[in-house]
Amino acid sequence: MENEPVDVLIIGAGASGAAIAWSLLETRMRILCLEQGEHISDSEFPSRREDYELARYGEFSCDPNVRGLKQDYPINSENSCITPVNWNGVGGSTINFLAHWPRMRPSDFRTKTLDGVGEDWPINYYDLEPFYEMNDRNVGVSGLQGNPAYPKYNVANPPIPIGILGRTLANGFNNLGWHWWPSDVAIMSRDHEGRQKCVNAGTCDLGCAAGAKGGSNFTYWPVLERAGVELRTNARVREIQINEATGLANGVIYHGEDGQVHRQKAEIVIMACNGVGTPRLLLNSASKIFPEGLANRSGLVGKNLMFHPLTGVAGVFKQKMKGHEGPMACSILSQEFYESDPSRGFARGYGLHSGRSTTPMTFALGGYGVDNPIPWGNEHREIMDNVYPYLAGLTIVTEDLAEEHNCVTLDTELTDSDGIPAPKINYKLGKNTKAMIKHGEERAREVLEAAGAEKVLAKNDDKVWWRAGWHQMGTCRMGNDPKKSVVNGWGRSHDVKNLFIVDGSIFVTAGAVNPTSTIQALALYIGDQIKNNIETLFD
Repeated sequence: MENEPVDVLIIGAGASGAAIAWSLLETRMRILCLEQGEHISDSEFPSRREDYELARYGEFSCDPNVRGLKQDYPINSENSCITPVNWNGVGGSTINFLAHWPRMRPSDFRTKTLDGVGEDWPINYYDLEPFYEMNDRNVGVSGLQGNPAYPKYNVANPPIPIGILGRTLANGFNNLGWHWWPSDVAIMSRDHEGRQKCVNAGTCDLGCAAGAKGGSNFTYWPVLERAGVELRTNARVREIQINEATGLANGVIYHGEDGQVHRQKAEIVIMACNGVGTPRLLLNSASKIFPEGLANRSGLVGKNLMFHPLTGVAGVFKQKMKGHEGPMACSILSQEFYESDPSRGFARGYGLHSGRSTTPMTFALGGYGVDNPIPWGNEHREIMDNVYPYLAGLTIVTEDLAEEHNCVTLDTELTDSDGIPAPKINYKLGKNTKAMIKHGEERAREVLEAAGAEKVLAKNDDKVWWRAGWHQMGTCRMGNDPKKSVVNGWGRSHDVKNLFIVDGSIFVTAGAVNPTSTIQALALYIGDQIKNNIETLFD
């Protein structure tokens, strides 16, 4: 079925797709967004149900292989120690992300110059700084100004209370003389413009029923739909098509909600499908002039996959920590070991994030770092009565270095419900990451002991959490050299002049912080560049 052409076609209605659509509103171009998932009402979030905790292990799991919904695509992770997790729907993974909101630091953009590893970005922190500020206002960020780990910036809302757990861990950092700061979070600490402040339910990953969390379903999309941006849900793009005479993208083929296959033409195509979905679609869009996949003359589409390998260490304290009261994962953050120090035996660094406890049933079922369900019987009572209430933990969030053998390819057998090849992940931890994890676990133990922990619980191996693939980066990296990158310094494909990428796949380095703030700042930056170069956009 042929559809009426549009000016701008955005593939994906998550964090980056929503942000760039907002940026392009002022152009008055006709903007269409295709989203393979649904538009879920907040009334349908599991966080509104009495059995909400069970949803984490079924239809609202962060793992598409567990959910298995029609709009999901399976992911073959057999050759990876980390499996990617996501959410397919309007808002994308901001529906079930935990809203931790640190920015990348200036050094993250210059690792080759400073530390001799990775590649430098073609842009720097200060290029993105005004777009960080703009996005923080749009999303609604809470935090404490003056963090000495960063250049000065403004935070509109006061910080979320760090709780007994945060204060206890902060004492440990203070006793060691190490940096810590209340976490910046995309969660409202006060009522503002129709959004309710955080109610400390601890169900952030199951859809924030209060609207306090700054998912793009609550922030950008209401504005976009009022402004006339067209949103088509249950629309799964199969391939991007190319005009062989001009070398430009001229639209997409997609499977519609009506069960039909549609052709949608567009003047500009923007990809916002995340660090796994974007290379998957490009590789599936092979043609006579791009036999190895669309925009892949560099051979780097799908290569250099970066995650943030995670592990955790927990302490058992005398006082009840009340860790399940408050937003998950958002209390305090230490970046004492963020920058390179050659004496440590590895390049770059990591963050120590305070980890609140999960709710009781989630903890008992083995959720989020516990790894295995707690046995029944006396051991169950012992752990739930005398360990769980007194726990406070630290998560080691490591910076991943880009390596070409860590990659996304197309599976030769596995497909989604429309027969499109599924992505296959090939990924293993590097020696640098393993050394970083070991160092981080040792430092986390020191903090917990300095904070007064009576017992420290750690895995004591170099294995990382399996379902820790929230942050998918690097598979279509930015760069000035078309032989070493997929897109240029403002997200435009080196090979296809009207094709842009705005998601985490364009990251050059991973940093050691949650990437969503930077992803949306990049999308706003790229939107600004498109507007500034509109007259010569395809030159």
